[in-house]
Amino acid sequence: MGMLDGKVAIVTGAGGGIGRAHALLLAKEGAAVVVNDLGGARDGTGASTSMADAVVDEIIAGGGKAAANYGSVSDKAAAASMVETAVSEFGRCDIMIANAGILRDKSFKNMDDEMWEVVLDVHLRGTYYTVKAAYDKMLELGNGGRIIMTSSTSGLLGNFGQTNYGAAKAGIAGFMRCLWLEGLKYGVTVNVLAPTATSRLTEDILPEDIQDRFPPETVSPAIVWLCTDDAKDISGRQWLISGNKVQLLSWQVTDIADRDLASGPWDVSDIGEKILASRESWPPINPLRGA
Repeated sequence: MGMLDGKVAIVTGAGGGIGRAHALLLAKEGAAVVVNDLGGARDGTGASTSMADAVVDEIIAGGGKAAANYGSVSDKAAAASMVETAVSEFGRCDIMIANAGILRDKSFKNMDDEMWEVVLDVHLRGTYYTVKAAYDKMLELGNGGRIIMTSSTSGLLGNFGQTNYGAAKAGIAGFMRCLWLEGLKYGVTVNVLAPTATSRLTEDILPEDIQDRFPPETVSPAIVWLCTDDAKDISGRQWLISGNKVQLLSWQVTDIADRDLASGPWDVSDIGEKILASRESWPPINPLRGA
C-alpha cells in the first residue's frame, strides 16, 4: 500500500532531474502520473518525445501507471491538455507539481528582452497556465487537491546573473502566497519548493566538487509527502530542500523606528540615523551565503 494509492498526479518537466524524481516517487507511492516534458534543451529550444516516454516506460516497468504528455507549459491549450490527459486516462486530477523550467542566465547589463521574456514565459506564465487548469479541475471534481509550485533561492534570496530567472521565481512564490488562502475553502493546499539539486539546469552552476551532495532524488520525499492526505492542513509554506536537509523559509519583521503621527513625518537625517543604528540587528539578505 502506498500513501498515494488512487491519486492522480501531473508533473511538468518530468523527463529528467527533479521532475523525473518526483514522478518516480509519486508512482512508487501508488499515484498514476501524467509525465509532462517538452523534451527541449536547457534553454528551452527544441522538442522531443523521448524524455517523457522514457520516464513513463520506467514507471510502467516498475508496476505503476503513467501517461506521457509533450506540451509546452507556456502554451495555454497544452497546459489544459495535461489535465485532460489525467482525467481521460485515470479519471481524476489530485496533484499538480509545476516543475518545468529553462535557463537563460546573463548579467543584467548583457541581458536582452528575449532572454527576459522567454524565462518569464516558461516559469511564471507556465506555472500560471498549468496551475490554473489543474486548480479549476480540482474545484470541479470537489475532491480537494495538492499543488506544488517550484520557485528557487534565486527568487527568494537572490543570485548573481539570474535577474530574469529570479524575477520569475519570486513571482511564483507570490502567486502561491495568495492562492493558498483561496484554496483553503476547497481543500486545495498550495506550497512552494525551492530546491537545490544537481541536474542539467544546474550542472555548470553548482561547483563540481559538491554536486554529489545534491542528487535530485533527495528533494522528492518531502514534496511527495506534502501530496498525501496526511498533509491536508499544510499550505502556504516555502520549502527549501537541499540534499536531505529540509527547511522552511519564513519572513520576519525587524522593527527599525516608530513614533507618534502627531509628531509629523520623520526628518530625513533623523530616520537615516535610526536605520544605520539598527543595522546590526538586521537578518542576512541571503542566509545561505551568510550575507
